[in-house]
Amino acid sequence: MGRIVSVDIARVDYPLVGQFKFFRTGVRPTVFVRLTDENGVEGWGQSVPVETWTYETVESVETTLRHYLASAVIGGDPSDIEDIHARMERAIRPSFSVGQPVCKAAIDLACYDLWGRQAGRPVSDLLGGGKRHAITLSWTINAPTLDGAAQQIEEGRALGYSSFNIKVGYPQKPAYDIDLVRMVTTAAPDGFHWCDANTSYDLDTALTMAPKFADFGLRALESPLPPNRLRDYRTLRRQHALPILMDEGIISPVETAEFIALEMFDGIAMKVARCGGLWNATRIASLLRDNNLLLFASGLTDPELSMAASAHFFNHAGLELPAALNGPQYIAERGTSDPNFRPRGDTLRVPTKPGLGIAIADDIRVKMKPAARAPAPLPA
Repeated sequence: MGRIVSVDIARVDYPLVGQFKFFRTGVRPTVFVRLTDENGVEGWGQSVPVETWTYETVESVETTLRHYLASAVIGGDPSDIEDIHARMERAIRPSFSVGQPVCKAAIDLACYDLWGRQAGRPVSDLLGGGKRHAITLSWTINAPTLDGAAQQIEEGRALGYSSFNIKVGYPQKPAYDIDLVRMVTTAAPDGFHWCDANTSYDLDTALTMAPKFADFGLRALESPLPPNRLRDYRTLRRQHALPILMDEGIISPVETAEFIALEMFDGIAMKVARCGGLWNATRIASLLRDNNLLLFASGLTDPELSMAASAHFFNHAGLELPAALNGPQYIAERGTSDPNFRPRGDTLRVPTKPGLGIAIADDIRVKMKPAARAPAPLPA
């Protein structure tokens, strides 16, 4: 395979539609990465920072890529993903877990895209093969009022969605959360629904709320507690009211294995972007499978390239549950400038072209600026 000889980056913001509590500026900021090999073949990746959800900002992603990671991967073989991650880890060291995983995911995705384009194979094949041709999506309910929630339910149903993921916890009060869950499960009694507290409950609140949510037919409680409350997660799981999912605390296979050994959760709501990309995501999924734990699908309001990576990953993982990938819900043009990669109803087809399978729009290409170049010629 041709080695990486140049890295280009650009910030690309996507207009938002509707209101989602994690975005405050009316746009979904991202950073694109383009890797080019010795033969002129390109691979594209995308970082999707959300400063209100994780510590990474679009500015920190840009500077880290430009000043540290771009030069680190020059000369690397994009098919040697383990080496690519080792290069990034040497440039930006981990602390408790992977350092700046949302940033590093852009390089990881671009390597898979470049490798796939070099080999003429879609990413799901590179991961070991796909099991499904399409993914069913879940619609996010995130509303500070019940009237707003009712409108969101109807919007989702009008587009063909029947399953909902429900945002609970701060700034909402527990009594409101109960009313909200009751409304959703009553409106769509045959759907697959779960709720996500985004780490905002304390243990007493979670222990009180989980049995009530179970009575309404919810299928899981995601991220009820801050991820560093290890003993509290164990206590909550032992209640056995609902399957307990982790999300924010899952970044690498290392802590995943530790948390499994500590019996802290029943499964993971996986985000490809959060764990540094596809390489870590596939290893985490293997740990879940080997330990008979649940795999749920989640995202970071991902647009095109990041959303395509999630589609390939969950295709490979054999996901059977509706996926909370809400880029098509909150981003204009259903989250992508590639007209061939848009959901129909609640169905998102997995791209079949080489690499991630996404066409890059001309207005994105013209924004790309050099971040690193190999010396000419590359050393043997």
